[in-house]
Amino acid sequence: LTERLDVATLRWAEQEGIDVVAYLGAMRSWLDPAAQSGAQHSGAQPNPVHALERGELTQPEFERMLAERAAAHGVHVVGEGLLQRMFAIFDHAPAMSALVVRARAAGLRTALLSNSWGNDYQRDGWDDMFDVVVISGEVGLRKPEPAIFTLVCRRLGVAPAECVFVDDQAHNVEAAEALGMTGVLHTSYDEAAARLEALFEVSLSGG
Repeated sequence: LTERLDVATLRWAEQEGIDVVAYLGAMRSWLDPAAQSGAQHSGAQPNPVHALERGELTQPEFERMLAERAAAHGVHVVGEGLLQRMFAIFDHAPAMSALVVRARAAGLRTALLSNSWGNDYQRDGWDDMFDVVVISGEVGLRKPEPAIFTLVCRRLGVAPAECVFVDDQAHNVEAAEALGMTGVLHTSYDEAAARLEALFEVSLSGG
């Protein structure tokens, strides 16, 4: 429902005057989908991104850690207010939001499943879009952990095999598929809309 993370990150780095290649190098191990947290492997250091997404770290704590890590890689970034500045950059995708509204109006049950970085969400219009909203930091779970997909299904009152999961991160789609959901890797509005129309055999076109 927003533009891609990598596009927004590049624009944020340019605005902050940060070498984006060096910044991403500093963050690589934290953002690696294969990176595991200490909660899953005894003795391992918790992944700060995972902890933030589960609500185990506060925004200020994470910002301090991120600024320190970036500095160790030769990148200066102001930690205070970093996440607020970063998420202010993101552009919304109104066409996708409208698609969700049409899907729900057509009788499909809809849910939002989001990994939060401690940020506040603008929830205007959500009552028209979603039957269920699950935010990682509010439930102490995160994608791609199986339990968060199971939670969404339980709140929707449907089995995983009845669900179609749309996400722009391949590892999240693969995790949903492993539970029996049908996965759709989002790359563009047109492709996602066409795939959903085919799966549900319902017109979701605007106009």
